[in-house]
Amino acid sequence: MKPYKILKHQNPKPFILIPHQRSLFSALSSSTSDQSQSPSSEISPDVLVESARSSQWHFIKHLSPNLDSSLISTVLLNLHKTPELALQFTSHVEFHRLDIKTRCLAIAVASRLPSPKTTLNLLKRTVSSDIAGVAVIFDELALARERLGISTTILFDLLIKACCEMKRVDEGLECFYMMKDKGFIPKIETCNALLSTFLKLNRTESAWVLYAEMFKMRIKSSVYTFNIMINVLCKEGKLKKAKDFIGFMENLGVNPNVVTYNTIIHAYCSRGRVEGARFVLNAMRSKGIQPDSYSYSSLISGMCKDKRLEEASEMFEKMKEMGLVPSAVTYNILIDGYCNEGDLGKAFRYRDEMVEQGISPTVSTYNMLVHALFMECKMDEADDLVKEMEEKGLSPDQITYSILINGYSRCGNVKKAFSFHDEMLTKGIQPTRITYTSLIYALSKRNRMTEADNLFEKIMKKGVAVDVIMFNALIDGHCANGNMERAFSLLKEMDKLNVPPDDVTYNTLMQGHCREGRVEEARELLDEMKRRGIKPDHVSYNTLISGYSRRGDMKDALRVRDEMLSTGFNPTLLTYNALIQGFCHNQEGDIAEELLKEMISKGITPDDSTYLSLIDGMGNIDQSVESCNSC
Repeated sequence: MKPYKILKHQNPKPFILIPHQRSLFSALSSSTSDQSQSPSSEISPDVLVESARSSQWHFIKHLSPNLDSSLISTVLLNLHKTPELALQFTSHVEFHRLDIKTRCLAIAVASRLPSPKTTLNLLKRTVSSDIAGVAVIFDELALARERLGISTTILFDLLIKACCEMKRVDEGLECFYMMKDKGFIPKIETCNALLSTFLKLNRTESAWVLYAEMFKMRIKSSVYTFNIMINVLCKEGKLKKAKDFIGFMENLGVNPNVVTYNTIIHAYCSRGRVEGARFVLNAMRSKGIQPDSYSYSSLISGMCKDKRLEEASEMFEKMKEMGLVPSAVTYNILIDGYCNEGDLGKAFRYRDEMVEQGISPTVSTYNMLVHALFMECKMDEADDLVKEMEEKGLSPDQITYSILINGYSRCGNVKKAFSFHDEMLTKGIQPTRITYTSLIYALSKRNRMTEADNLFEKIMKKGVAVDVIMFNALIDGHCANGNMERAFSLLKEMDKLNVPPDDVTYNTLMQGHCREGRVEEARELLDEMKRRGIKPDHVSYNTLISGYSRRGDMKDALRVRDEMLSTGFNPTLLTYNALIQGFCHNQEGDIAEELLKEMISKGITPDDSTYLSLIDGMGNIDQSVESCNSC
């Protein structure tokens, strides 16, 4: 072969043309000059392989639209021993443009890389593209595997894992059975991925079916497998079976670990069975497995939910004595517990302690404290806490804004509530249904029903899924403002949208009718709610009793009281006050006094309203006597 000449210029610099580059330039010129012929037929695989090896990617990218699948496949086969290079070639010829056969060959080549991440990513792109079903993808991967002489089942295992990560677990299971039909045994990690996805999707029955299949195929379970199945039992509420499962795994030669016991402890605590969790903790210790921070955090959480705050604090101190470092989550559990009990002093002391320990309060920490301050109408302190939160570089989240909007709505500061609504929209944070309900509530309480209706229409147009609580807030506003027609139109709208009304809906409408003296209509609503399968509560009956009493229809009031007793509801202070007021108004003070004695005997303490009704009743009797004497 003759050597190429060195071209000389004014400032001579050597520029050597490599043979494969000449072929490539020739291919490029032919592809641009003669479009009537198929350029890919004039480009040899060797040219592309050499171009890839010398990183001539811009030339390959230029040619990519004219490269057919056969040519690309040949290049991939030639580059399969250097998968990094093959992968670069694939990216420059645009993976998404390849047919399913070529894609699967590229994926098979990529599976030779040390890390499975790239292969997994390509598989997910292929499955999500819907270029072919998983059965076709599986078959094409099998063919590619044979062409490359790959002996492992990694391609099939990764295909199943890709389906699991995409929450397409049924397709993953389909691949599992295809592996079984071909005589391949999936790795235990693959089986665990399927089991774990079924668990996350709350498909516990499917998890058991798969687990039984694994047993038939003699796939040996790992401790992770057993932990998943114990979690499945816990999710099904079968806590005793979950404990017994530990013995089953031990019989199979697999020792439980701290995660095994923590799963059961957490399940007991989340169901309020703290003593059962303590028993599991002791069993754990007896096996020589030391509880960790998660074990104690679960117990502390269970105690806080059960309002056993002193025990929770003691457990927390014991945890620290053992050298276990509490996390922000543990502190937040205690802070939340004391906030719910209204003990803000203790809640803030735990916040200060976590700061002293070098643990930064989270957005959740601030949310709980801000909410607790609003519950006590300490708006200024809540505002200061939000400022402190932002000063520490923490951005308010959707929950923070919901708390602020709800807090100011309840306190009647509609302007401030809407300013936070506008602020969250500016920051790109979408309001929740709870947020909108709070705003509707605030407008309703300020008699701004036109604005409340407009906001409701806006929410509907946005596609927000409205619920019974939002409807109830709007219905309550219209009932309080005497617009019963609009209130009932909302009830019809609930039926259209398949939002079932509840006892609060009907109680609100009954109160609206009674407020206008239309007690018979309210009584009809009580019967209607029964027909709908909604059980009336003491509020329902007290509303009617109060309505009849105000009108002086004491026989009907007592009839409702008897009905209330027959359904298992005992009279409350409101019941007695309504009846006493009615009898006093009817100048039947002796019956009112008997009712007073009855309520005291039942342990119900009279309030100011009770005595005022009696005093008013006595005044009416005196006036009546004076009128009779003057006759």
